[in-house]
Amino acid sequence: MGNDRKQRVPQLIAFDLDYTLWDFWIDTHVTAPIKRDGSDVVDKHGILIEFYPDVPQILNQIRTFEDTKIAACSRTHAPALAREALSLIKVPLPIKEGEPQFAAAQDFFDEMEIYP
Repeated sequence: MGNDRKQRVPQLIAFDLDYTLWDFWIDTHVTAPIKRDGSDVVDKHGILIEFYPDVPQILNQIRTFEDTKIAACSRTHAPALAREALSLIKVPLPIKEGEPQFAAAQDFFDEMEIYP
């Protein structure tokens, strides 16, 4: 086989949120309201809301796959809180020239299926 074959990748990669992307159940471990505190996202009690350490690199790598969609999926009693967390969490982008760049976590997902 030659090296000119196109890499085969999935058309869709779907991630559950709770205990897959972050280390908690959003509806039982996080207390609203949540807010940005500098570069962090915290809940009412100052509990840090963040992805597991490898998640940013994984999301950035998947974004390089041509024609692969990324979905966030969750069955939770707090869908609005989950969506808000994804809007507040900042994911570092691959380093290029200049200052580090970040994107909201929600921007990595082509689809979000987050329901009670």
